[in-house]
Amino acid sequence: MFSVSLQEIIEKFNLSVVCEGDHIDQIMITTADVSRTGLHLTGFLEFFGNSRLQVMGNAEMAYLRILSKDERMKRLNNIFKMRFPCMVVARNLEIFPEMIEASKKYHIPLLRTADYTSSFIYELFRFLNVYLAPRITTHGVLVEVYGEGILIQGESGVGKSETALEIVKRGHRLIADDLVEIRRVSDTTLLGNAPDVIRHFIEIRGIGVLDVKNLYGVGSVKMQENVNLVINLEYWDSTKNYERIGIFEEYTDILGIQVPSHTIPVRPGRNLAIIVEVAAMNYRQKEMGYNAAKVLVDRAFEDSRKDNAENIR
Repeated sequence: MFSVSLQEIIEKFNLSVVCEGDHIDQIMITTADVSRTGLHLTGFLEFFGNSRLQVMGNAEMAYLRILSKDERMKRLNNIFKMRFPCMVVARNLEIFPEMIEASKKYHIPLLRTADYTSSFIYELFRFLNVYLAPRITTHGVLVEVYGEGILIQGESGVGKSETALEIVKRGHRLIADDLVEIRRVSDTTLLGNAPDVIRHFIEIRGIGVLDVKNLYGVGSVKMQENVNLVINLEYWDSTKNYERIGIFEEYTDILGIQVPSHTIPVRPGRNLAIIVEVAAMNYRQKEMGYNAAKVLVDRAFEDSRKDNAENIR
């Protein structure tokens, strides 16, 4: 299970702290789900998400406003005694003294944001979904080519970093070299980035470590990118039959998601950067519904059918 500190969320979303509670810097968030407290204010506390951040907006505050002071205190006590990481009030709405009292009584941080409720919840969910996503760290290189995230893998010394450097020189962007951290942010999406310590660096044997951002400019690097395609580089094996037409699809399993992949044999004279570029463009064509290999097979089948028809005549 992964977590993010409440302090990071406060800094990320520029939240103002109304009541700190106890040890606000030690509170860790472990779920990406966020709850609005509207239904719970009516007294229905079944299925209350104790691990979720709770948010109140215009509707919740308007409901509390029509209650008497004693009833408002009772409803808020019922909510705050459920124990949750924190309460956030949106739209910079005025906070009732009873809410501050409940926050202090149960030692639950009370925060406020100027953002609209729906916008804040959406952005917070996106943030938490990335930071709390299942993840792995894999050996390889991640580059962006024509808008597609390409994960290049292979044995040490096969030429992954050299290929990535040539790709950067051709106007594309580097995300990570050597170690790639990949997160499963949805059932169909993998997001890759570099560990902080090696971000924007690339290692070339015989030269050493290079800072790609300083050498080629900020346009040559990117913080993160989806993993859309995997390129597996391997030394040429004359006894192995490599795919030549591309009619059969290969996939690599990453965190339970099947990612399209290609195995590219490496031998002197092959321009791997151009091959990766072409693989990215071919992937985009397939995503748009055009498969060159299928078109070729269909043409060959049609020509064979016509020849057979002519022979019968």
